[in-house]
This record gives sequence, C-alpha cells and structure tokens, in this order.
Amino acid sequence: MSRTLSGGESERIRLATQIGSNLVGILYVLDEPTIGLHPKDKNKLINMLKELRDRGNTVLIVEHDEDVIRQSDYIVDLGPGAGENGGEVVVSGTLEDIIKDKVSLTGKYLAKTLKIEVPKVRRKSEKGFLKVYGASANNLKSIDVAIPLGVFNCVTGVSGAGKSSLVEQVLVTAVKDALRKREPKANAEYKKIEGLDFIDKIINIDQSPIGRTPRSIPATYTKSFDYIRKLFAKTEEAKIRGYKKGRFSFNTKGGRCEKCGGKGYNLIEMHFLPDVYVKCDVCNGHRYNHETLQVKYNEKNIYDVLHMTHTEALEFFKNHPKIKKILQTVVDVGLGYIQLGQPSTTLSGGEAQRIKLSRELSKRSTGNTLYILDEPTTGLHFHDVKYLIDVLQRLVNNGNTIIVIEHNLDIVKSADNIIDLGPEGGEKGGTVVAIGTPEEIAKDEKSYTGQYLREVLTLDTEAEKIPKKKTKKIVNKKKK
Repeated sequence: MSRTLSGGESERIRLATQIGSNLVGILYVLDEPTIGLHPKDKNKLINMLKELRDRGNTVLIVEHDEDVIRQSDYIVDLGPGAGENGGEVVVSGTLEDIIKDKVSLTGKYLAKTLKIEVPKVRRKSEKGFLKVYGASANNLKSIDVAIPLGVFNCVTGVSGAGKSSLVEQVLVTAVKDALRKREPKANAEYKKIEGLDFIDKIINIDQSPIGRTPRSIPATYTKSFDYIRKLFAKTEEAKIRGYKKGRFSFNTKGGRCEKCGGKGYNLIEMHFLPDVYVKCDVCNGHRYNHETLQVKYNEKNIYDVLHMTHTEALEFFKNHPKIKKILQTVVDVGLGYIQLGQPSTTLSGGEAQRIKLSRELSKRSTGNTLYILDEPTTGLHFHDVKYLIDVLQRLVNNGNTIIVIEHNLDIVKSADNIIDLGPEGGEKGGTVVAIGTPEEIAKDEKSYTGQYLREVLTLDTEAEKIPKKKTKKIVNKKKK
C-alpha cells in the first residue's frame, strides 16, 4: 500500500519512473532524496541521478548528505548562518572551491577541519535492560530484543529492515501498555515486555509541527512566554493601567488585535488554489492593539520581544533565571536564530523536533524517561547534527534512555549501543543482525551498517592523528 511508503521512498519511486522514460532536457528538482536511506542504498540513488545527468538532463538537489555533496559537479553553499544570519551565497563552485573557502561551514566539515568527534568512552547500562519478546509487526520475524537502559541506543539497518516496525509499532506500544498496567491485546504484535523498573515515562519526539497556524509560536510551546507576560504585567505602566498577565496574550480578547484575532495575519481563502496568509492591515502584523504596545519593559514592547531571536532574548532577559533557562536550551539545540514569535508554520520538521527537545531539556528530569526519535537528522546540516548529538548526550547524562532510528553515520558512531536489523529489506529483513558498540558492529562481517561504520571510524582515527599536529604548530606560531 502506498500509504506505508516514506516520503523518501515515494520520491525514489517517482525518480525510477523518470529513469525509464528516456526524456532529455529536463530539470529535475529533488529535496532531501536521501531521507531514510542506508549508506548501502544511497550509492544506488547517486548512480540513478548521474544516469539522469548523463542523458542530457539537469539535476538540482537540496541535500546535506556528505556523499551526495562530494559526488556533485557544482555546489551552491548558502549561509553563512541560519535564519536572519543566512540568506546569502557563501560560495559556489566545485568541491575543491567549497573546501578551500574560509567562511563556509560546509567546506570546513568536508575538509575535516571541523568534525563530529567519536566519544572517548561508551556507556554501559547500570539499570539493566528493556526486553521485548516476540516482536512480529510487519516483516519482523518474532524477534527478542534486549535494549540497555540509561544509554544512547541507535537502531540501524537498510531501508525496509524493520526498524520503525520494531521501535514505533512494537516498542512504543509495549511500553505504553506496561506503564498503563494494561495486558497486551489479543492481536498485539509482541508477546511480553520486561525491565520497566527504571522507566516512568515515554516521549516520542517526532518531526510533526508544534502547531498548524500562525497563532502557535516557539515561545508559547516552550512556556517562556508565560514568564515574559508576567514580567510585562509587573511594569509600572501596566499596573497604572490595570493590565494583568492576560492582557499580553494574543490568544485572548483585550490586548490583541481583534481584526486578525492576534495572529498578525488574516487567512484569505483561494478557490481552487491553496489558501494564503496576508499581513493584518490593522496591526501590521504586530498581533496587539495600540494600547497594549504602549507598555514597555526596558524600552521594548511585547511585539519587540516576540520579534527577537532566542540569542537576542537570552541577553535581554539574562537577569531573569526562569526565562533565561528556557531560552538557553533553545540556543543549545542550535536554534538561537529563531524568533520567539516566529509562526510555527514556517519551521521545518528538523526545527520543530529540536524545539520539542529543548522543552524536554528545560523540564526537571526524573532521569527515568525513555525518548524515541525517528530519523532526527532529516534536513540537518553537519553543524546542526553536532548540536543535536550534544543535546541527546545531555539527556542520557541525566540518566534517561534514548532510542534513535537513524542512518546518519555521525549519529550512529556517537551511540553507546547499536541494534542492527536486516540483513536486507522486506521479507529478507526483520531479524537482529548484530548488537553492540559501534566498534563491535564495525567488526561484524554480516552487518552492512558495520561495513560503512568501519570506514567512518577509520577515517576519524586517521584524521585525528594528522591535523592536530599541524594545528598546534600554527597556534604556537601565532602565540609567538
């Protein structure tokens, strides 16, 4: 059934039909075609794209994958940062041009002057194991899996190996049933689960939007806006006017612009075309009425604050610990460039996922939470992946357990434990190929993941030996 296909699979099926059409002079535009692809399958995709090119077509790809970038004929690198700090062409040209550029972050990662380090120590579970027996969803062959608790786990395997079936369909269902003290249903796709003594909560952090209208913004999702509104209500001007915290909410009547209902935009229905949002002609996109905007805190009104990036707001509210703590977690996940009042409809899936992670970081942790993430690197640059890994490691350092479904080898090499499924996809998959540390998986001859992981770990080891000596000499010269 087509609804069981991922976005990447659907895109590749459409691509396959184009290969057989023998058309020439066509411009093909692909957005992240490597999503959900194991390195083994990725090489097939690259060859398909080259075949389209060799027939006289032009292929334009939006992509972060290193192998795809290296195989490209021409690269356009945008930036230099993200959000308001981006939007410019940093460098364009061949791979060598990108690597030589001193401003390009992409070039620095390709040249390995910047890289994601392999952890020096792999954690060992001190909390035991979460054991699932008889997992049989889709192509899973009634497998038993033991997942160490209190560590960073990564589930790998080629496309169709059964990763999502195991984690999303079986594990999440089994843990939720157990936490709610429910017996497995008669048609359950597992037999039993053991080892929940150190889990009191399960959180599935996906890339679904944090809201579907301009009314939803990062500040309300992370709860920082609650404290900001209280702060405005405590100003002298607000007290004189009798304004309470609710006056500074754009979701309730009183302080908001009633023409747009506090959204800052009005929805225009377009018959036979997608609906569009147009900036409100009364408040000019400010969300609030004139009287509310006259109240200021440190010379800024509530709209000015919502228009700040999280990095700017972190400095502005540095003397307010509760607000600062929340804003700091958003900056820590690499989203300092996002505005507090930025409509959630403008956030990518990766940004939405990291906003969710930042909210979890700002909460008081019990240290016994199970976090599930499915392909969290979708749409992420090397630099963003580095931020993501740091956040995941912080959650595990607090005693929590993380299970990530991932093909990105930077994530895989950073895990404490890998559960590799396969060996192939579909009917030839659904079994456990290997379980162990990245180093142990890299030595397993049966594992496709191990073959590619071996190359990455070897390259990282070699890169560690050479550049550091050169860097030290340069640094010492500068000091002299």
